[in-house]
Amino acid sequence: MKESKLTLFIILLLLFSCEKSKENNREQEVSSNQEENILFKSDFTKTLDLNTWKVEMDSTSKSAVYTDNEKLILDTEGGVTVWLDMELEGDYEITYTRKVVLDSGKNDRLSDLNQFWAASDPTEIGMFMRSGKFESYDDMHLYYVGFGGNYNSTTRFRKYYQGEKPVLGEFLEAPYLLEANHDYEIKTICKNGKVSFWVDDVLFFEYEDPDPLEKGYFGFRSTWSRHEIGDLVVRKLLPNA
Repeated sequence: MKESKLTLFIILLLLFSCEKSKENNREQEVSSNQEENILFKSDFTKTLDLNTWKVEMDSTSKSAVYTDNEKLILDTEGGVTVWLDMELEGDYEITYTRKVVLDSGKNDRLSDLNQFWAASDPTEIGMFMRSGKFESYDDMHLYYVGFGGNYNSTTRFRKYYQGEKPVLGEFLEAPYLLEANHDYEIKTICKNGKVSFWVDDVLFFEYEDPDPLEKGYFGFRSTWSRHEIGDLVVRKLLPNA
């Protein structure tokens, strides 16, 4: 009788070990697939590579874009766009962390955690040739979110196309406005013609575009403020993701 119980215990232990091994293999497979699907990532540990990043800045002596302490720093008195020089197309996801710093910096102001994506230039000017002034992008094709714009009084989503830039979504009050010195987790998804913008896993905007912008460039955007950006990952989305 004791031998039968011992045998049953061994069989159950072996079955449990087998299932645990399968589970671990599945986790490793998912992790491996996620790594394979990464198109670009940066933790900003190195000096800003101007072959990878294109900076358009309304330059003043009080403005600077640089890396420090594993962060991309946008510390500017005027407008700035920092483009990733990689054209993205198809279905993809962009994630990063970002904080609007409010302390004793010369440019500190709680405003304008912004971004462009799926951006292209239909004019003869060409990509990465703008002044950094906000109005210089009016004739481009792109999606835009201005999180906490206009002195942190508005959060808006727009599509720029053929000289038009209608507001497709807008919030005017908390919790859709900025908090100072908060580490936001920002996620942008382009999938099957639908775009969405998430903040700390909360959906801010979603738009199923009847005429989607199918490829283009991603850029961090801001004006007159100081931002710390980290842990950027651009990942290709699989059909069943």
